[in-house]
Amino acid sequence: MDLSSINPLILLASLMVASTPILLAAIGELVVEKSGVLNLGVEGMMIVGAVTGFIAAVNLDSPTLGFIAAALGGALLSLLFGFLTQVLLSNQVATGLALTLFGLGIAALMGQNYVGIRAPATSDVPLGPLADIPVLGPVLFQHDAMIYISIGIVAAVWYVLTRTRAGLILRAVGESHDAAHALGYKVVRIRLMAIAFGGACAGLGGAYLSLVRVPQWTEGMTAGAGWIALAIVVFASWKPWRALLGAYLFGGITVLQLNLQAAGLKIPVEYLSMSPYLITILVLVIMSRDRTRAALNAPAALGKPFHASS
Repeated sequence: MDLSSINPLILLASLMVASTPILLAAIGELVVEKSGVLNLGVEGMMIVGAVTGFIAAVNLDSPTLGFIAAALGGALLSLLFGFLTQVLLSNQVATGLALTLFGLGIAALMGQNYVGIRAPATSDVPLGPLADIPVLGPVLFQHDAMIYISIGIVAAVWYVLTRTRAGLILRAVGESHDAAHALGYKVVRIRLMAIAFGGACAGLGGAYLSLVRVPQWTEGMTAGAGWIALAIVVFASWKPWRALLGAYLFGGITVLQLNLQAAGLKIPVEYLSMSPYLITILVLVIMSRDRTRAALNAPAALGKPFHASS
């Protein structure tokens, strides 16, 4: 094994690229769960965002329009989940699982004619002198716009949830929908808005896979990223900045195992490939040992149906 072939600067820069799809999906799901809704359809929304964004970018020759289309596609699919769970009061867990299966199926159908086509190139943000700073420049200031947008979304979500009246209302709905309804807040409308936001973020995460990280369309290319995003929300204890840390941790492990494979580590490739998922499960198991702390951080009404007449 030749560890000298691993460039630490490239490793750190690649970490941010690998983490962005999961971070976008996780921060969207965090907002959804803060409103008291459990949407297990993140994987389905991501894959639909990936194919929708790819098709739009290829046909319009614009990655920007591709990302916009992906956000709209993910939001529309999430609103289907919202209608079924918030209006028709279907079971959230079962509906979320069905949404994932539906998303995987419809994405495979939509992407049949786009296999093997390369997406239009996404350029890096020109940050001038910052990009030339030794060490920090290549790691932090030579990336595409979506990496910086994802960090901006995390900051915006943190600010809204902790510093604004809208965030206080959203958290109130997630803690006690009956009390929020008694105060005159439109619980279903608020939750539908949160669900749409979560779907849009998941769509952006999927589009980042197909437009930047790969960049091409491959059936099933999310490869469980949506499930990891769900786990990261729990890992983060429903706190935005911890979600950033969790996504970067998972992305770092993913990039590291790829570099170790390239360096010739004498461990079967299958073990290295499964390592990010095993480590994620291990972290969740360790955190779940303190059940009292986990229960205090989780929204009290998470996954509970709401009916105005109740």
